[in-house]
Amino acid sequence: MKSLPTIDDVRAAAARIAPHAHRTPVLTSASLDEIAGAALFFKCESFQRCGAFKFRGACNAVMSLSDEVAARGVATHSSGNHAAALALAARIRGIPAHVVMPANAKAVKKAAVAAYGADITFCEPTLAARESTLASVVAATGASVVHPYNDARVIAGQGTAALELLDAVSGLDAIVTPVGGGGLLSGTAVTVAALAPLVRVVAGEPAGADDARRSLAAGTIVPSVDPVTIADGLLTSLGDLTFAIISRHVEGIVAVSEDEIIHAMRLIWERLKIIVEPSSAVALAAALAGGTAGARRVGVVLSGGNVDLETLPWSRPFST
Repeated sequence: MKSLPTIDDVRAAAARIAPHAHRTPVLTSASLDEIAGAALFFKCESFQRCGAFKFRGACNAVMSLSDEVAARGVATHSSGNHAAALALAARIRGIPAHVVMPANAKAVKKAAVAAYGADITFCEPTLAARESTLASVVAATGASVVHPYNDARVIAGQGTAALELLDAVSGLDAIVTPVGGGGLLSGTAVTVAALAPLVRVVAGEPAGADDARRSLAAGTIVPSVDPVTIADGLLTSLGDLTFAIISRHVEGIVAVSEDEIIHAMRLIWERLKIIVEPSSAVALAAALAGGTAGARRVGVVLSGGNVDLETLPWSRPFST
C-alpha cells in the first residue's frame, strides 16, 4: 500500500488548488436545527466548481503532475462527478482527459463531462468493466490514472473541504459526510484527526450500498456487490488507502434507507433553498438518524448538487 496522506499534504493541496477551486459557503437553518436537535453547519460543496467536492481532489492531482507527465494527459473511470472534475482540471492545465463512464450514468453527468472536453469511453456498469476499459485507454494513450478516491493526492484535495469548515466554524462536536469510495470521508478524517482530534467523524451510507459500514465492522474491505440506491455517487467499494484511514479515524458509519435519503434531500431543498443530489443528502439523513447523537454542533458536508431535474424523486405529474 502506498503511504497515506498527512495534514501537510492537505495544507499543500489547499495552497495548490486555491487559484482554481471555490471556497464554498457554510449555511445554517434554524428550522433544520430544531428538527435535528443540534446546531447544523452545512459545508456546501454543491457550490464547488463542477457542482461537487470532487474538483478539489482532481485539481490537486492534476496540478501535482510534472510537465512531462501531464503532457500525456490524465485518465479515470467515474460515474460522473469525478469525471467532470478531472476533465475541468485537465482543461485548466491544457492537457487531455480520458474518461471511462458506465453507460447508465446520469444524463446530466454525461453532458457535464462532455462539455468540459473529455474524451469519453462508455462501458458496462460494473467495476470490472470500468477497470478493464480504463486499462485499455491508458495503454493506448499513455495517460496517467487519477483514481476517483484511492489516490493520496485526491484524498488530500478532498480534505481541504474539512480544512475550510474547521476554519469557518469553531467548537464543532462532530462532522458527518457521505461515503462511497471514501475519498471525502478519509480526507475529512485525516484533517480532523490532526487539527481537531476531539471532533467525531461519522459517515452516512445508503442501506442498499452499505459495504463501507460492513467493511468497518469486519475489519477488512467488503466489496460493493450489486448496490441499489438512489444515491448514485455512493456505489463504489472502498480502496486500500481510504479503508486504512477510515479504520483509524472514523467513529462509525450509519446506514440510511431510501426514504430517509429522499426526506433529507427534500428538507435541504425546502429549508436551505439549495439544490443537492441524493448522495449529498445521505449526510443529513445520517445525522437525523442518530449518527451524531449527543453532538451539539455538527458540521454536515453536502458533497454535490448535480441533479437530473427530469427525475426528481418526489416528482409527480401535474394535473389540471
